[in-house]
Amino acid sequence: MTKKIIAIIGSYRKNGITEQIADAVLEGAREKGAQIEKVYLLDKHIEFCTNCRSCCKENLAAKRAACIIKDDMGELLDKIDAADGVILASPINFYTITALMKRFVERLIVYAYWPWEQAAPKPRVKKSPDKRAIVVTSSACPAIVGRFLMPSALTILKVSAETFGAKVVKNIYFGMVNQSEQQKLNQRQISLAQSAGRTLA
Repeated sequence: MTKKIIAIIGSYRKNGITEQIADAVLEGAREKGAQIEKVYLLDKHIEFCTNCRSCCKENLAAKRAACIIKDDMGELLDKIDAADGVILASPINFYTITALMKRFVERLIVYAYWPWEQAAPKPRVKKSPDKRAIVVTSSACPAIVGRFLMPSALTILKVSAETFGAKVVKNIYFGMVNQSEQQKLNQRQISLAQSAGRTLA
């Protein structure tokens, strides 16, 4: 059966390093026969979560509840739920994921049961070995330094993937990506990302 792989891009710049990494991962998945899709959060109408908790109150059998906000988020989550593999990709801005990606992440609360009297949210869906994820980020500093000084980006992306039931099989962090405005991945980086994509598929 053909696997479906979707990449969610949380970058403000199209064709930048973060998207190039995601593209290489998608290419690796495509080589293994997967059906691929790429979504730019920049092009989607996604409102901020208002913390109304309307989606969290009922203990539903469904893996996610409906949000009262009518925008593009519901359709996007339908795609994620239908996918066998998901790529979450965001560059690091000011020590963490972009606000664009954070807005998307906060709306994932629909996957939680959290009535007001309950101290903490309870996930509606458990991680599935059949649903995989790769999380991708990049920053101006060397990757080894960034992983130590700015770990929150990968952590947030990993927890986000787990929230909709995916098991993270690989995290990719490429550093030193500010060498030029039109910087391109080198062949080693492309090969690493493509290999990850083959694993995903």
